[in-house]
Amino acid sequence: IVFAGLLGIFLTPTLAGYDINVNDNNNSGGSGQQSVSVNNEHGVANIDNNNGWGSWNSLWDYGSGFAVIRSFKKKSCIVHKMNKEVMPSIQALDMLAKKNKLQGRGPEGPPPKSLIYSVKPDKVNNLDQFGKSIVTMCQGIPTYMAEEIQGANLILYPEKCIKVDILWILNIALCEEAMEN
Repeated sequence: IVFAGLLGIFLTPTLAGYDINVNDNNNSGGSGQQSVSVNNEHGVANIDNNNGWGSWNSLWDYGSGFAVIRSFKKKSCIVHKMNKEVMPSIQALDMLAKKNKLQGRGPEGPPPKSLIYSVKPDKVNNLDQFGKSIVTMCQGIPTYMAEEIQGANLILYPEKCIKVDILWILNIALCEEAMEN
């Protein structure tokens, strides 16, 4: 019985979800908040950025290998494959998010990694291919697929991109001329 109790104590934190809130006083509006919710049992991380009209949600589904960003300004979802060489694992996201929360600001160290994606102009017809979590988040919302652009430079088309900066860990740019304003 004692062993089962100790096992429960040690396993509960690894299986449970958690929430982390981070205030961002350095964004262009002067205020905002990001929160990370991780559900280890389902292998899903949800990142919310609350900053008025520039708000967005991102869901990383480690089981399906896809991530989605829902932009409130664009009123759309953009799905992309997770680049596991650049995006942190769910365990590393846990550690990095907690570390940044404790510091209250970005970490002192290397700059965030960056990914640039090209958004395809055609709407996705079948969300089921991306997994249940993404279906739930984007059902009824125009959804587009994005592909990573290797070696791209954001300077080439900055005005045509949605920029998503996640907890001083990762900067994502979703770029395309065909996206509606």
